[in-house]
Formats: sequence, C-alpha cells, structure tokens
Amino acid sequence: MKVLVVGSGGREHALAWTLLQSPNVGYVFCAPGNGGTATMANCQNLPLAVEDFAGIANAVTENQVALVVVGPEVPLSLGIVDYLRKQNIAVFGPTKAGAQIESSKSWAKEIMTQANVPTAKSATFTDATAAQEYIRTVGAPIVIKADGLAAGKGVIVATTVNEAIAAVTKLLDGNSGKLVIEEFLTGSEVSVLAVTDGKTIRPLAPAQDHKRIGEGDTGNNTGGMGAYSPVPSVTDQLMTKIKQEILQPTLEALKQKNIDYRGVLYAGLMITPTGEPKVIEFNCRFGDPETQVVLPLLDTPLDEILLACVEQRLEQLPPIKWKAGSAVCVVAASGGYPDVYEKGKAIAGIQEAIAQGAIVFHAGTKLSQEQIITDGGRVLGITAVADDFNQAIASVYDAVKSIQFEKMYYRRDIGHRYSQ
Repeated sequence: MKVLVVGSGGREHALAWTLLQSPNVGYVFCAPGNGGTATMANCQNLPLAVEDFAGIANAVTENQVALVVVGPEVPLSLGIVDYLRKQNIAVFGPTKAGAQIESSKSWAKEIMTQANVPTAKSATFTDATAAQEYIRTVGAPIVIKADGLAAGKGVIVATTVNEAIAAVTKLLDGNSGKLVIEEFLTGSEVSVLAVTDGKTIRPLAPAQDHKRIGEGDTGNNTGGMGAYSPVPSVTDQLMTKIKQEILQPTLEALKQKNIDYRGVLYAGLMITPTGEPKVIEFNCRFGDPETQVVLPLLDTPLDEILLACVEQRLEQLPPIKWKAGSAVCVVAASGGYPDVYEKGKAIAGIQEAIAQGAIVFHAGTKLSQEQIITDGGRVLGITAVADDFNQAIASVYDAVKSIQFEKMYYRRDIGHRYSQ
C-alpha cells in the first residue's frame, strides 16, 4: 500500500521511516517532508503545505494512496480530517472538534472536569488585569498557558509573582486572547501516547521528554530537546491506572460530545511524589520527540494499528508488541533556538552517525543541491536503540559527536532523570 504523511518535522520522518519497515507498505509520500524524507528510499516529498487540503486530497487520488497520516496539530485544528473524510479518504487523526483538546487549553480543562480526570487546579482569563489580580492572590510558583496553539512554547512556569504578571502580558499578545493559569505541580513528567478508534483506546510505550532548552531542565520551554522510552517509573500498575482514570474517561467525555475521535490522544502527565498521575495537558497527535523513541521500539507494523483506528476495529487488533530494550533521542538544534536562530548551515556527519548504528531523524532540514542544510530550530533527532538504557545513552552521544553544523547545540544530560 501507499501512505501519505502530512508534515515536515522529526515526528513525520519517524512516521515515514516506521511505516516503510512494514511488509504491507511499499511507498510513502510526505507533504511537504524534509531533507531526511527527501533522501529516504521508497519515499517522495510533495511540495504541498500542510494547510493545502485540496492539494493533499488530489495527491491521494493521483497516487492511489490508501491511508493519510496527519502529523502536526495545525492541520488537525483546521479540520483536515473533516475535509478528507468527506471525500471518503482514509485518514488517521481527530476531527477539528476533537483537535480542540490541544487547540484550546480551556476546552480541554472543561472536558477533564466533566470526566473527573485528575489535573492541576486552574482558572481561565481573557482580561489581563483579572489574571494578574488572581496571580497576586494565589502566589507563585504558578503556570501560565496560552489557550491556543503555540508550537510547544506557549507555557511559562513562573517562580515569582512578578514573573507571572509579566507572562500574562507576553502570552495574551498574539494568541487567542485567552489564558489558562494553573497550580504548579511537582513530580516527574511522563508522556503517554495512546491510539484510539473512538471506541477503544490503547496506550503505547511511555516516554519522557525534556522540554527546557538548558541542562538541568533550565531556561525556556521548547518543542522538546530529547526523550527516552520506556520509563522505568511507569510500571504496568501505573499504566493501568492512567488508562482507567485518565484515558478512558477522557474518551468517554469526547463521545458524550458526539466527537468521533480516531487518532492519537497524547497525555502529558505529572506523576506526583505520591505516585498519582495528573494531566498537565492533552495533545491531539503524536509527540515530537517522543515519537522518535516510541516507534523504533514498536514491533507490530504501524500501518496495522493506524488502519485499525481509522476503520474502528481496534478492539479486534491483537495486543501491540514491543521490542525489548531502550531508545534515546537527542535533539541537535540551531544555536539561539527557541528564540532567534539562523538557517542554511551545511550539515556534516549524518552518514557517520548512521554507520555507528544510530537512526537520524531529520526535523528542520532541507535538501539543497545534494547538500543537507539546516532549515529550522530543531534540526535533527539522533536516536539510538540498545538492550538497555545505559547502552542506548552511550551510543546516542557517540553518534551525536559525529554530526556537525555551525552553532549546533544539544543538551548533554538527556535521560538524567531515568532512575528517579
């Protein structure tokens, strides 16, 4: 079969790479793809923007594509699934209504309240003065979130009241004009990506992301600087609790709103010091860079899982199988990210890293005259899979040392919370 992956990041390269491991998949198209998908065998980039729904639908027809997999949140929030479904195109991802679980933090909070899902106490504001008065009343530390999509950068964890008050002004400007202010939760963050056909929900292997730009989890939030999977603190017992108390009730609440949710329901969780999982946020798609460590461990062909969701027969799918071992991903970013950075830098050493056994997922890259160059903030996700975490972490950093581009930056402490 032929599959079309919508998107251009590291997650989309990982999706395309994993799909091509399947004996059922012969060819993958990426719209628009990146430098990695441009140079992968049996893969072709299509010069289509993720918002070009008509162009994507035409490409499906012209190329006899059997399944569309939507990577990023933006086209999902704009209704790409609704558009393609109307044309009887098989597409993996939630509808525009379902994607609100990510595109509106306040809407997601309402769903969680309705479903009695454990989450941080919060309040929603459209008025800066009222928000700042609330902050003065409750104090700091406190978390301020833009209500709408912000590419992983719409959250400010303020340690002082003054910092929180400044964050209100910053996040209200240029966003939806709405803020969610939450209590600060402590514990260990975990990402649980689950697949659902709208009736049944199945969690994938847990992962831990590293959101902050700086080592020791300091500095600004980013889209994610690295990840590992599985997470030893997420036991089978805890995963059962997450499924029963968070994932299933949320799916039921979506059904009660007549939302037919077929895609990924991604729960960003805080595991409190007492071992209780609480939702920090929900996302409506595969995580990035979590996908780059979860999918290399997947043993069941990915297309079989996605089609079972699209065709609403997930309950009949045999248990999802996983490879033994650990996967670690380190993100190589452009210097200056997540703020101002330069593009167009030549990248060297990718083949050397691959020769060492690493998988190099491209994110912000493009192919220009036979040369891979930087084209974004997060440039590459270098992933290593090994029998155990210590071997994987050693392998991934050996591979990272092979790669060079001007002003390349990466965190040297990915996985530092592994044993916590």
